[in-house]
Amino acid sequence: MARMVAVVLGGGAGNRFGATRPKQLLTLGGRTLIEHCVTAFHDAPGIDEVLLVMPPAYHDESGKLVGHQVSAIIPGGVTRSDSARHALAYLTARNDPATTGVLLHDAARPLVTQQIIADCITALGKYDAVGTAVPTSDTIVVAKDGVMSHVPPRETLLRCQTPQCFRLSVITQAHRLAGADPDFTPTDDCGVVLRYLPDVPVHIVLGSERNIKVTYPGDLAVAEALLGSGEP
Repeated sequence: MARMVAVVLGGGAGNRFGATRPKQLLTLGGRTLIEHCVTAFHDAPGIDEVLLVMPPAYHDESGKLVGHQVSAIIPGGVTRSDSARHALAYLTARNDPATTGVLLHDAARPLVTQQIIADCITALGKYDAVGTAVPTSDTIVVAKDGVMSHVPPRETLLRCQTPQCFRLSVITQAHRLAGADPDFTPTDDCGVVLRYLPDVPVHIVLGSERNIKVTYPGDLAVAEALLGSGEP
């Protein structure tokens, strides 16, 4: 890839967290979640550009926090997939989609490691689609109407994280197809590729238990503990 661009997706309102402001602007160890994310990618060798997606009402505040580390702050959409599509359209207009790699990362994962980013960059140099994931230590069941129907083999199950990484032309095409399907509401970008470009393999990079997603207030406390542990 000629260029590697990281996109920090902070366009959501964080309704499940229950705070009065977007959770990506809450503080962890004295810095907001977006500051942790943007700095991680800004400082990572091999990343040429960092783009931030935020609700328009918070662009000024975000600019004061990370404006010197990002190429632009653009508006998010109603859904996560809308925000991703906004970012992809912005990048496609300014880069060669065939030679640009994009790492899409949730702003709610403030403790992404340099090892994960480096592994994603390396993998994206070989493959068109890459997902970050960790093995599950729990038994997962398939259920319907409150009744267990199937227990998949645990060794085949992984928990998805971000970054999720793609050749820009590939993920743009996948989202274009998804956007034309009124019956599909994707929750992540690897799922878009798996459904709409089934001939494109999505390779896996090992994530980290440290790379948690802050969804509920208790998750922020866990993140504080992990940050304080000093583990890489």
